[in-house]
Amino acid sequence: MQIIRNSTSKLLRHKHLYQPRVYSLYYSTLKDAAKELPLAAGYQPKPVENAYWEREHRQANLPKASASSCKRGTYRMLLPPPNVTGNLHLGHALMATVQDVIARQREQLGYQVDWVPGTDHAGIATQVVVERTIAASQAKTRHELGRSAFLDEVWRWKAEKGAGIVQDLRQLGCKLNWQREYFTMDEQQAHAVNVAFERLFEEGLIQRRNSVVNWCTALRSAISDIEVDSVEIKEPVEIAVPGYDRKVLFGRMYDFAYHVVDGETLPDGSVEEIVVSTTRPETILGDVAVAVHPLDPRYTKYRNIDQVKLKHPFRDDTIPLVFDINVDQEFGTGAVKITPAHDKFDFELATRHKLEPRQVFTETGLVVDAYSEFKGIPRFEARDLIVNRLEEMDLLRQVRSHTMQLPICSRSKDVIEYMILPQWFLKCKDLAKDALSELHSGRLQILPPSFETDWERWLQDSRDWCISRQLWWGHQVPAYEVIDSQGNSQWVAALDEKAARQKAMKLIGSEEFTLKRDPDVLDTWFSSSLLPFSTAGWPEESYKERYPLDIMQTGHDIIFFWVARMMMLGLKLTGEAPFQRILLNGIVCDAHGRKMSKSLGNIVAPQQVVQGASLESLKAGLEQSCEAGIIKPSELKASTIGMTHMFPNGIQECGTDALRFTLMSHNIKSHFISFDVNTCYTNKLFLNKIWQAMRFTLGSAKGLGISLHQFETLEGVNVGLWDRWIIGRLAETLSVCSQSYSNYNFHLATAALKTFFYQNLCDTYLETTKIAIGNGSADAYIHVGTLTACLSWGLQAMAPYTPFVASELLQHVPLNIELKLSDYKDEKLEEEVNEIVNICHNVRQVKSRNKISKRHHPHLSLFAQNTDSEGVLRRHLPQIKVLSRCDDVELELFDESSKISKKLSFFSSAGALCSFGLKLSDGLALTPEKQEEMEKANAKKLKKLVSELQRYRMRLDNEAFQLMADKKVKSHFENKVKELEAEINSLTRLAVMS
Repeated sequence: MQIIRNSTSKLLRHKHLYQPRVYSLYYSTLKDAAKELPLAAGYQPKPVENAYWEREHRQANLPKASASSCKRGTYRMLLPPPNVTGNLHLGHALMATVQDVIARQREQLGYQVDWVPGTDHAGIATQVVVERTIAASQAKTRHELGRSAFLDEVWRWKAEKGAGIVQDLRQLGCKLNWQREYFTMDEQQAHAVNVAFERLFEEGLIQRRNSVVNWCTALRSAISDIEVDSVEIKEPVEIAVPGYDRKVLFGRMYDFAYHVVDGETLPDGSVEEIVVSTTRPETILGDVAVAVHPLDPRYTKYRNIDQVKLKHPFRDDTIPLVFDINVDQEFGTGAVKITPAHDKFDFELATRHKLEPRQVFTETGLVVDAYSEFKGIPRFEARDLIVNRLEEMDLLRQVRSHTMQLPICSRSKDVIEYMILPQWFLKCKDLAKDALSELHSGRLQILPPSFETDWERWLQDSRDWCISRQLWWGHQVPAYEVIDSQGNSQWVAALDEKAARQKAMKLIGSEEFTLKRDPDVLDTWFSSSLLPFSTAGWPEESYKERYPLDIMQTGHDIIFFWVARMMMLGLKLTGEAPFQRILLNGIVCDAHGRKMSKSLGNIVAPQQVVQGASLESLKAGLEQSCEAGIIKPSELKASTIGMTHMFPNGIQECGTDALRFTLMSHNIKSHFISFDVNTCYTNKLFLNKIWQAMRFTLGSAKGLGISLHQFETLEGVNVGLWDRWIIGRLAETLSVCSQSYSNYNFHLATAALKTFFYQNLCDTYLETTKIAIGNGSADAYIHVGTLTACLSWGLQAMAPYTPFVASELLQHVPLNIELKLSDYKDEKLEEEVNEIVNICHNVRQVKSRNKISKRHHPHLSLFAQNTDSEGVLRRHLPQIKVLSRCDDVELELFDESSKISKKLSFFSSAGALCSFGLKLSDGLALTPEKQEEMEKANAKKLKKLVSELQRYRMRLDNEAFQLMADKKVKSHFENKVKELEAEINSLTRLAVMS
């Protein structure tokens, strides 16, 4: 930085720029960027983004600042790892953009951001999609291929898709710390997972036991609750189920009878019976009891009998009648069959009453061999056979329609079968209690706060977590079964077989044993719940240098499955919470608020928005996904129809900045976020507006013989009213941006930036500068300096949202123009200019409505409401002429002596300051049709004004309002009434006098 203390600079020759006390000018030592960096005629995303990456590549070779040199230290974040099942989708793009905006803003504040990238192996999801791909390309199942060969195929898939995800994140502009990139199954992560399992096992928190799990017969694996979709069925409907040639009917209730052993013979000769209701007659084979509510009057007579036995229709035994307060008396007959091996509620009830479960189905969904009449038959085929046999035995009482919730596997679309199987469970009660205390103590903040209730509800009711999966792809459970010489079995957890053998010898005191590792893998959520500290190097002590995170930002739909579990295991394994702030975003939907799905054909990839895509290429993408097995042939037609309806003309190229800006223009904390591709393209045009403003400013400076880099301060400059106004608007915009970061209301910042650049700077202020700049007058230098300051500071505020275009344009302006923004905050001036802009807007509306153009040479007459209004208007006549796009403007006071020219073609009111009229060039007289149209428009406006006046008056007349409202609010309402009265009066008089 240099200081010039003489008049060598051209700017110093124009003394009007400075107050007499200012004699120095600060200027940059940078060369004139405008000469070296020509600006294209219009904004084109691709070349701008390519140029950005070229600059980034050059800067990558420069020395990096160390964390210790950072003024504010390190700010840590972790990107929720995308699954390696496919390419990045808009949900990922939203999360990545939110975090990138936070990262860039933190960098602006002086932090060194450590934002960790990575990808997730996504056990079930990846295995399913690779299985489909192999079936489509090789016509083989994974079992036919073999475990080793299948895993080779998965690793190849991971390499391809993982690289694509990384490329998508880079192209999105994310400032991730790629040196710390991880994959959830790399060596470091696998080691951390094994250590975590071993420690939790040794402490008794992980145990193996038989319990009911969500079982998918198609996958032959237990699955988590998040992978179960609950489908509401309101009436009988046939649904396609994997493995069945025909659709299966659901939505019916079956009533059948259990005969009471030693029961009474009824008058009609029938045997005493209890009728039960079920939606799953195929599980009758595994019934171990019938349960009723103890207060149900229909079954009171059985309360005094020591034991009521019921004859099982398909087994040569009896089952008991039990009483339990958890039975729903309103369900069916009030008597329910208990099948603990295939129902969660029944399992808990059977445990309380010490009833032994009886398994009905195999892991592939076939009836077990114990029931010879139905053995080996698929469960839903067995249903029909069992119902027919019940009818033959005269036990079927009724079949009727019934609403129900059908659990469906989100991956395979199979109907979930609840099964009792040996699985590994993590005890969560104490872990959940500790995670809950973080919120109650105030150490943890959840945004939006509405999710605090969900956090409490879920953690208070947290059950043991089934962490094992019967898959091939994932972290193999580091547990070994130890079988001694007597055939007794025990389990040990160890990092490898050698360590397991040593533990086994200590456990049984002998070397006479066999050792077998569990072939199952761990739930993907288990490994991902360790990420805040496993990616930092845990279990090595060095992890503490990079732990904890400053914020955890992700989608609200995984607050329980991932975020809460990160908190639980972070507290348990490190003794410190992994983060103290959680920011949750909503789910990205299409423009109509519908979730993105294959059946609707409304799934849009970020790169399709960035680069644009023809309808033909969109269809071709769907066909390729079908050929690869990613979507089913049955889904292809519906997807294609939906895609054609959504994008009949394809998707226009929008660029990365427009995509980012559009995503951040929504309230990310809303439950659902409706993304509209058309809005995205509109934002591309908005960025072009800023681009053109920079071109105008550069051209103006060149015409004046100066460089924008010569502007380093506006301190001491005698700026005009409109210069002061636009800088005041800049100050307000920067204030909103700053506040939005503190409360993560990014949509308020993008709205403020759009209003500032589009309406305030480009459409208003810049237009008012053109005459002075064109004439090269004294004010021109001030205007160019003001434009430069606004572009510089405004683009720096835009940079976190639109890094590519901001980086490109900021090369042309100095980055640290001295500007004391607080000096320009003037509410009175802002209100005054807003009135002027509103007047011009009203004039342009009348011109537009009546197709009045420049060739008609419109002459504007302003009629001031009073002398104060006249004074205000007179100060801004040059700007009114420019902004109203009229050839000339005249002003007169609107009083009793006013004579409204009969030559006025059109007239209307324009707020509290004035009314106006328009005269056109000769030969363009007002036709009767236009006269009638104008009268209707003014009548409509008058009606609206009167209605608004009534609302304000009613509020003022309200006694409660007078008692509760403060002085400032009352004053605002009183002024508004006066303004409306004046506008109504002037519009009425104009109509009479013209």
